[in-house]
Amino acid sequence: MTYAVIRTGGKQYRVTPDAVLIVEKLEAEPGQTITFQDVLAVSGEAGLTIGAPTVAGASVTATVLEHKRGDKVIVFKKRRRQNSRRKNGHRQHQTVLRIAGIAAA
Repeated sequence: MTYAVIRTGGKQYRVTPDAVLIVEKLEAEPGQTITFQDVLAVSGEAGLTIGAPTVAGASVTATVLEHKRGDKVIVFKKRRRQNSRRKNGHRQHQTVLRIAGIAAA
């Protein structure tokens, strides 16, 4: 089974071809193709290749499906015995990707 480990948005993701992935917002239009050069590991018929820190010549291509917002995250701060409470919330912007292919050097 072919898979790769990529890094984007400060996080690492294990991806396989034709997988749908939700990552931090990327500056790309829906339908556009993105290439990730930050590949940390690649597995294929030849075995597992681990980069130090990245695998040279390896890349992962993906197609942007849509932009959306994640679930609401509630931020609640309370200082006990001070009658002080703050309730705040936010929704992260996300990009939905479909992995097109994994190219190993």
